[in-house]
Amino acid sequence: MKDYDVVIVGGGPAGSTLAWALRRHAPDKRILVLDKQTFPRDKTCAGWVTPAVADALQLDLADYRSGRELQPIHGFSIGMMGQTSVENDHGVEPISYGIRRCEFDHYLLQRCGAELALGQKIKSLNRDGDRWVINDEISSPLLIGAGGHFCPVASHIGAGPGSHEIAVSAKEIEFKMTPEQSAACRVQGDIPELWFCDDLKGYAWVFRKGSYLNIGLGREDNHKLGEHLNGFVSRMQDQGRIPNDLPGRFKGHAYLLYNHAQRPLTDDGVMLIGDAAGLAYTQSGEGIRPAVESALLAAQVTGNLTTYSRDKLQSYVDAIEARFGDRPESLDPTGFRLPAWAKLKLASRLMQTHWFTRHVVTNRWFLHQEVEPLTADDPTVAIAG
Repeated sequence: MKDYDVVIVGGGPAGSTLAWALRRHAPDKRILVLDKQTFPRDKTCAGWVTPAVADALQLDLADYRSGRELQPIHGFSIGMMGQTSVENDHGVEPISYGIRRCEFDHYLLQRCGAELALGQKIKSLNRDGDRWVINDEISSPLLIGAGGHFCPVASHIGAGPGSHEIAVSAKEIEFKMTPEQSAACRVQGDIPELWFCDDLKGYAWVFRKGSYLNIGLGREDNHKLGEHLNGFVSRMQDQGRIPNDLPGRFKGHAYLLYNHAQRPLTDDGVMLIGDAAGLAYTQSGEGIRPAVESALLAAQVTGNLTTYSRDKLQSYVDAIEARFGDRPESLDPTGFRLPAWAKLKLASRLMQTHWFTRHVVTNRWFLHQEVEPLTADDPTVAIAG
């Protein structure tokens, strides 16, 4: 039996950030990151990170872009399907960066400093006194669920698929364009395109990262998701915005929006972070910043602990609620409580204005510029706030 102080299940941004941050708070802790896949691995995700995330992770952008895609973003083109989009240029300084998740996740995992057990599935998970035993061969008093929406740790404590949660369903594809496709593609790398569904239950995107192109669509309900996606792809192809000869098939994934999630964040000796906890931003569905910040908060709470009862982990729950707010049963993505017909009519008009698409959709929903950044060195702002 191998004993550890912390076992993190999931090697994505949440898990690797927690391992990295714990090295700063508690360098003597024995940490294991376990993942069923080997890295680098494919990961379906539109793939952009804000400067706030880069700062929180203390990324050396010059080092990161060496051999990896790092696409500066200076604005967004935003519209509702069937309408003309509105393009906003935010100036010289990047407001975000496009990344490929296969590269980004591998980079973070390599630098986290923890012992890695990759390509290993959880076959059994049991509680033995005050310790967790995984696969009858790994033991730890603290188990972290960081394995995304289908995290086995979340399922074990009563969350996850089958717990009556409403998840966002998405399908996307990312591929390297041929020289001919790249020359013909009308999408600008520094101006990703966002197209909201006319019922406001989701949005689609087209995002260019160097010679790579990412196309996808996500909805709060998965009813006729393929039909919505096929219609969007056909419109983009008819307009010459994306290639007609897309390679491969679109891959699906799911995640929970913060204001709709009902997952318990802790139990005795266990915590959930990132998408396993259901922390994706409600308006945008963006999950990388919540994953990173929840990991920093978890590291702060657990760094000096040696026992991990639910009561002792309550400060993590408090910190998450202070950072992300209480979880109402539902939240109108427009921010207005109106009848459905009035909401859609208002949204149709607002989405055609530079002010709304820039200051509300981009700055608030996607970039969260009004939220003070969280850093590994001083994450207490979330608790104090």
